[in-house]
Amino acid sequence: MNHYETVFILNPVLSDTQVKETVKKFEDYLVSKGAEMIAKEDWGLKKLAYTIQNKKSGFYHLFEYKVDGQSITPFELEFRRDDSVMRYLTVSLDKHAIAWAEKRRVRNNASKK
Repeated sequence: MNHYETVFILNPVLSDTQVKETVKKFEDYLVSKGAEMIAKEDWGLKKLAYTIQNKKSGFYHLFEYKVDGQSITPFELEFRRDDSVMRYLTVSLDKHAIAWAEKRRVRNNASKK
């Protein structure tokens, strides 16, 4: 199983309930494909660097997970099918990126306490 990280931006016109349902839908999809969820982060509503679909902001979310490589293409197809997703990016993490992500998680957990 490979280590992946996906960041996706949801449409800012969605309600909090719709955002949570959409994030849960993608998480459930990954788990149904045998993924091991390592971390989920809600970065909240952020201003975009440039307009996307005439929107200037969006809800950012990050998933870090382990799954076999064959599940990534169907997962990204789900993003393309969902109108509430404005952009997404999935990257495969190497050992250095995995170590950096672990440090980021520890730092974020320490700042929340």
